[in-house]
Amino acid sequence: MPSEPSLTRRRLLRQSAAAGVAGVLHNASAAVVDLHPKGNFRFLLGIAPYSSGAVAERNHQVVHVTFASPPPYRPGFLAIDRHLKEEKRPPESLCGIELRSPLPFTFDGFNQFNQEYIEQLKQRGLLAGGTNPVARTNVAPEVNPPSEVLLYGFSYTAPAKTTKQTFVIAGAGELSGERLDARDIVSRGDVSPTGLRAKATHVLGLMDQRLRSLGVSWRDVTIVNVYTVHNIAPLMKDLLLPRAGAAALHGIDWHFARPPIREIEFEMDVRGCARELVL
Repeated sequence: MPSEPSLTRRRLLRQSAAAGVAGVLHNASAAVVDLHPKGNFRFLLGIAPYSSGAVAERNHQVVHVTFASPPPYRPGFLAIDRHLKEEKRPPESLCGIELRSPLPFTFDGFNQFNQEYIEQLKQRGLLAGGTNPVARTNVAPEVNPPSEVLLYGFSYTAPAKTTKQTFVIAGAGELSGERLDARDIVSRGDVSPTGLRAKATHVLGLMDQRLRSLGVSWRDVTIVNVYTVHNIAPLMKDLLLPRAGAAALHGIDWHFARPPIREIEFEMDVRGCARELVL
């Protein structure tokens, strides 16, 4: 007979899948980490369109790929298919996606896009027991935005003789609570230095939580990305870099871009990878 923790985990997975984009789990005590049966990674339960992060299992590593000339996201998935085939990796090894959009979505528009996006995953059999294991970041460049959604990069697992844990954490903006709702935006509408600090502090807390849940820490991070059109210089010395700890040695990559949904002003993602490729 299954143990109570196992039943609880399965119940949470079913509830999250059923809840769709409203089923966000931000509370660390509710964090659910599951092993992908074919992907050689563990993933942190997120919401229907994406997981909150993934960490490679033993004897494997997360490999990160950036497209030098990002293709539209649907043909981009075909490019991922080709690359994984060339690397002799199964489709299920895909554990992270990065998108670039023309403009931030409305909350309803974001839901509609996610339905189309999830179809790309379903067509490839990437859902694990009905749950989405693939982490994602989707932002909108402020300068020279694309005319359609592009596939900027992706992550996948590959065999590796290493004991170092490698991982990818999904992008997160300043949303609190357990839903995608404008009412849950931290310091909503406040882009003053005080408001931005509150937003950044909240997002850093989400990064902390996701790292801990996957069994890694800031010292394992190799890339820190910040996505905002607001000035982060005042936050660097006494908030962003100190919070990043050992990862601060690598600096912070500031992308002059907006988070994927209107009214959200500050987003971050992080990863820890030993292998970075450009296609």
